[in-house]
Amino acid sequence: MKTNILGLPVKETEEIVSELNSLLSNYQVYYQNLRGIHWNIRGKRFFDLHVKFEELYNDSQLKIDMIAERVLTLEGTPLHTFEDYIKHNKIVVGKNISNDEKAVSLIVSSLSHLLVIERQILNKSAAVNDEGSNAMMSDFIAEQEKTIWMMQAWLEE
Repeated sequence: MKTNILGLPVKETEEIVSELNSLLSNYQVYYQNLRGIHWNIRGKRFFDLHVKFEELYNDSQLKIDMIAERVLTLEGTPLHTFEDYIKHNKIVVGKNISNDEKAVSLIVSSLSHLLVIERQILNKSAAVNDEGSNAMMSDFIAEQEKTIWMMQAWLEE
């Protein structure tokens, strides 16, 4: 079995890189959705949600950078064009969302989709002892599950 400089199997690592690029693409769309709802939110909950959406998009921006750097660490090339992002995206693109419940529902839906991709990466990275990718996915998953729980609780008011 051929291994890379990190001691990871080349073929499996290439598959992980492909999954990470899919995650990167979906994160970019999620990030842009967050920017849009941050800008366009209206109503009595504006002040609370405007701040929360900014918090979420700042966090997403950091995660996007972490994913791209992990791709580079695994000797891949991160996707970096809008064309690539749209091609690999599975998240609903939110347009002109100003309603609070629609905005929060979009976040829950997007995070749920990101979790699917992250769990796929987690399984593949665990199988080849890729602890760097594995730890990153574990951290993302735990944080996003909590965010989904909180957003769901908000929707139930």
